[in-house]
Amino acid sequence: MKLQELRQKSAKELEDMAKGLREKGQELRFQLAAGRVKNVREIRLTRKNIAQVLTVLQEKKQ
Repeated sequence: MKLQELRQKSAKELEDMAKGLREKGQELRFQLAAGRVKNVREIRLTRKNIAQVLTVLQEKKQ
C-alpha cells in the first residue's frame, strides 16, 4: 500500500491494519520455521508494511 493511501486512513484503521499485519507476520514466521513458506520475500514485505503503517500512525499522533 502506498504512503498516500495510508495517510488518508484514520488512526483506528491504521491500528487495525498494524494488528492484522503483525498477525500475518507471525503466521509467516511459523510457516518459515516449519518449512512451508514458498515466497520468503513476503516476510520482508510484511515487515516493511508494518513499519510504514506505524510511521504514519505516529505522524498522526503528533
